[in-house]
Formats: sequence, C-alpha cells, structure tokens
Amino acid sequence: MARFEMQTVSDAAMGGDNRADALCEMGLAYATGRGRPVDMVAAHKWLNIAAIKGCDRAAGLRADLAATMSKTELAAALRAAREWMTLH
Repeated sequence: MARFEMQTVSDAAMGGDNRADALCEMGLAYATGRGRPVDMVAAHKWLNIAAIKGCDRAAGLRADLAATMSKTELAAALRAAREWMTLH
C-alpha cells in the first residue's frame, strides 16, 4: 500500500493534469477505508491539499468531513496538510 500511496503522491506533486484528482482520490481512500485503514485526519489532509490544488469536488468533500471531526482532529489534519505543502 505504501508503494501505491507514494507513487500517487509523487505523480501528483510533479504536476500532472490529474494531480488534484489523484489527491482527492487519496483522501477518499482514507475516508472510506479503500485499500487502507479508515483515517479521517489523513482523509482531510489529502482532500485539503486537493482543494488547494483546484479540485472543487475535494473542497466539498473536505467541508462535509470537517463537520464530523473534532477540533483536535481537524487541527491535526490542517497541520499535516501544511507540512506536506511546505515539503512539496
């Protein structure tokens, strides 16, 4: 699974046409447990990054997910997204 995630993230970071969509799919995978454990913090992180990169669908999903998260979870997700954006 880590190989899939790293490849998807690497492709997205490189700026392909579908980078925001790939990041959105990563968020959905974490939100639904598709191929990995459910992790709402990670899901929000990837949806947030996808939204920043221009995916309108991710922005809507991110808002829906945020409404179900605690303030602590949301803060952790925002921090993780900011760290990823700083490095990439």
